Amino acid sequence: MAEAKLAPNLPQWMIDHANLYISSGGKSGHMYTVTPPGYSEMTVPSLLLTTVGRKSGEKFIFPLFYGEDGNSIIIVASKGGAPDHPGWYKNLVANPEVEVQIGTRKFKAKTRTVTGADRERLWQKALKFWPPYADYAKKTDREIPVVLLDAVD
Repeated sequence: MAEAKLAPNLPQWMIDHANLYISSGGKSGHMYTVTPPGYSEMTVPSLLLTTVGRKSGEKFIFPLFYGEDGNSIIIVASKGGAPDHPGWYKNLVANPEVEVQIGTRKFKAKTRTVTGADRERLWQKALKFWPPYADYAKKTDREIPVVLLDAVD
């Protein structure tokens, strides 16, 4: 992921997590242990998503929690229930080709936002790997996008 840099305005915990992930080459940081407000401690799989900025053309890295659906990776554009979509989601809508790092494995992927019955099925899977998504959905009027990442050669 040469040339990529951490996205601006990330919260400090995400910066620390991403820096650990990057500096260890993915040997640390893949499984992230956290205690969200109102929940017990949980360990969640995380990846590094690199998008191309829709305005700047620069590559930005975002640490995200993820799940799996067959050969696809599930990510959720929750932004903690904020009224607007996260920057990384806006970037991949503009350019669906991204780079992904899961542990020590790096690959290119194509993204697609799922809708309808597929979204509902994958939303339920997402609630299993990160239950706080349910709380985020209650905080916002927007439908939180569910995105699939499919590796490309």
